[in-house]
Amino acid sequence: MKNFTKYDYLIVGSGLFGATFAYCATQAGKRCLVIDRRPQLGGNVYCEDVEGIHVHKYGAHIFHTNDKQVWDFVNSLVPFNRYTNSPVANYKGKLYNLPFNMNTFYQMWGVITPEQAQAKIDEQKAEAVAKLGGMEPQNLEEQALTLVGKDIYEKLIKGYTEKQWGRSCTELPAFIIRRLPVRLVYDNNYFNDAYQGIPVGGYNVLIEKLLEGSDCVTGVDYFIAKVGDVLPNVVNEKLLKQAWHDIADKMVFTGKIDQFYDYRFGQLQYRTVRFEQETLDMPNYQGNAVINYTEREVPFTRIIEHKHFESFGQAVYDNPKTVISREYSTEWTPGMEPFYPVNDDKNAALYKQYKSLADQQTDVLFGGRLAEYAYYDMAPVIAKVMQLTID
Repeated sequence: MKNFTKYDYLIVGSGLFGATFAYCATQAGKRCLVIDRRPQLGGNVYCEDVEGIHVHKYGAHIFHTNDKQVWDFVNSLVPFNRYTNSPVANYKGKLYNLPFNMNTFYQMWGVITPEQAQAKIDEQKAEAVAKLGGMEPQNLEEQALTLVGKDIYEKLIKGYTEKQWGRSCTELPAFIIRRLPVRLVYDNNYFNDAYQGIPVGGYNVLIEKLLEGSDCVTGVDYFIAKVGDVLPNVVNEKLLKQAWHDIADKMVFTGKIDQFYDYRFGQLQYRTVRFEQETLDMPNYQGNAVINYTEREVPFTRIIEHKHFESFGQAVYDNPKTVISREYSTEWTPGMEPFYPVNDDKNAALYKQYKSLADQQTDVLFGGRLAEYAYYDMAPVIAKVMQLTID
């Protein structure tokens, strides 16, 4: 290709891993081309502007970390607000604060001191342990009962978990819940991290800052696009996935690792989420950003009211409209957006086979949820990229 200088990196996917890598590489003097199959940049942190409200299009994203270096890094790009995640659980019309804390225990049992709460929890835990007769918990239900007892499990864990995973808690492995934090203080802050918040102006502002200096092309699927589709004024009919070296010296791949290798060992499994979005002619629908619906009979897992991520006090009422999203957890099938890896022995073994191929690929870096088949919070993704040596 005449008059074309190759990029140092082709980055497939503009989510947090790809965008942060692009930023770090650009700072190191590298040229990056970022492509994304969606019509917009940002991966799952993309926000859609609806009625002046930044809607978390692919589910609620709350930034939290104990890593001061990561916190300082993102705040150097965009200021973060004071949002504190304090979800509420709705079980058959009664509300309970989350995470499990003294407010929850007062709502559950009427206890008012930590000693009273601990005694109630210990009593119910002892009942569950006695029923096992010296055996180890064999499933998630038995595990949860030994950790928090029957009342919290049946009202706040069982139904929500079964909706998330699409199967009974007695069919889920015990290791999914290794521990359930119980806080004997009146504190509804869901996270223990030192820092949390939402970018002022939404996550799109953060992504735009991370991608400054990189060339970006949207609406391009790496697996079916041609080289010419991502390069203006260049005619090249070769398939991108077969000829990406025509464009760049190295690649960062953030898509599905099994798809990258043409599913040669089989397909990895996922859970996904369906969103039912609604704009309402009222300023305040539920009074909180996140309300979980924990009974099995309610089909959705939670309702997100997006304005509460960035609007506080009177600002909530300054906008006469609000936007909510009902979330439905469901099995993933090809063509749907993959959200969460299925954490079981079968899929772990399958990923290990793909990982062995990736480890041998010296010119491709695999990173992010789909490429590493792992659930990631946002801050650890950024921290991982910041620790890389970019050459």
